[in-house]
Amino acid sequence: MLVERTDKEVIIRIAASVDTEDLQDILNYARYKELTSNFNTDQKEVDEIANDINAKWWAENRGKLIK
Repeated sequence: MLVERTDKEVIIRIAASVDTEDLQDILNYARYKELTSNFNTDQKEVDEIANDINAKWWAENRGKLIK
């Protein structure tokens, strides 16, 4: 593996033999870090939002899953 930094980007070269699913997981994480790098929020707020989303999803899908 080779990592190179330029003025505008970081270039990572990885052997073609690396599993593509593993590589996609790594890229997804890198994208997540890139997108959230400027956010300043605490974990409590994140947990509250996640709980709200989960509760809404469960309310909408409960009937499909439990009969």
